[in-house]
Amino acid sequence: MTLTLFMTLLVILAVCVSLITEAVKKFLDDAGVKYSSNVVVLIVAVIVGAGGTALMYLFLGIAFTPPNIVCMVLMAVAVWVGAMVGYDKVIQMIEQLKNLKLK
Repeated sequence: MTLTLFMTLLVILAVCVSLITEAVKKFLDDAGVKYSSNVVVLIVAVIVGAGGTALMYLFLGIAFTPPNIVCMVLMAVAVWVGAMVGYDKVIQMIEQLKNLKLK
């Protein structure tokens, strides 16, 4: 996997994880289910990160060799970290903007 492909996938998949996570959280809130946001992000990131990388391998005709499977696992972790950092920073910015308006 090239660096360009890795970075492109990381950005696209992290955005997808953030959007899907918000949809899942909305669904769980409407259903009245108690959950941990971090666990929801982790589950969604593993599915989207590994699944998105596997789909990319299929579309590009790349074989599923042991090093490529390791890359799928590492991509899932990278997407999870990227989504967590991005999500936390967005929430922090919204809170700061709310506090600015109140003063």
